[in-house]
Amino acid sequence: MSQPDRRNSVAPSLEAARPIDRLLAIMARLRDPQTGCAWDLEQTFASIAPYTVEEAYEVADAIERGDLADLKEELGDLLLQVVFHSRMAEEDGHFAFDDVANAISAKMIRRHPHVFGDADYRSSAEQTEAWEETKAAERADKGRNASLLDDVPAGLPALTRAVKLTKRAARVGFDWPHVDFVLAKLEEEIGELRAEIAAGDAALAREELGDVLFVMANLARKLDIEPEDALRSTNAKFARRFRFIEAALAERGKTPEQSDLDEMDALWDAAKAAEKA
Repeated sequence: MSQPDRRNSVAPSLEAARPIDRLLAIMARLRDPQTGCAWDLEQTFASIAPYTVEEAYEVADAIERGDLADLKEELGDLLLQVVFHSRMAEEDGHFAFDDVANAISAKMIRRHPHVFGDADYRSSAEQTEAWEETKAAERADKGRNASLLDDVPAGLPALTRAVKLTKRAARVGFDWPHVDFVLAKLEEEIGELRAEIAAGDAALAREELGDVLFVMANLARKLDIEPEDALRSTNAKFARRFRFIEAALAERGKTPEQSDLDEMDALWDAAKAAEKA
């Protein structure tokens, strides 16, 4: 059944009572071919996609910092991305924002029969198993049953995708039984990386480094740690301590370029000690 052509649909008013209707009206105005914004009119799904990903990370960053005021703003920015994509789809006659909202509502009801139906799960593990069975049935209905891994999005951050790939494989028993096995595999992969570095083979070193990172992602899954979150936290820690070094050098009338590794390494240790004090 073909989708209705909504290119000439009437946009909500800028004075709409509901905030979401007002936002939809703003986006419609921005995309108006005659009176809209040139930049907004030039955008496509592909050109906007990086901004969508970036805004999701901004949301995660606000949560990490515990800044709820910033979180409110970043969630708005992320919502704008959904509205933007929906508006472009509506203009092409594919779907509109309401269709997106209705689709996710139907999915959540379908995937929570214990809340919206008469299913009765005795534990969270049983609920998770039923959730995965429902998702598998949905994939089969869409013809996505060639592989268990088929609908793990290729566009995810690599570490996140690695976790999801190994999690999927683990469902059918393709998994190390204990974290010690993962650590042993990590040591093995590091040894192989060392060998390729010593051999001077950059291409194989790149491949072995990828293997190391993949095992690290698998280790994170086994420890129930989100690797992107862990690395984001370490990035923040590195930036915080490096700023400490810069400030300490500035007090000595120096810049990092005028320092050396020994001095900066000592200041790094001082930064660590200050955080523990």
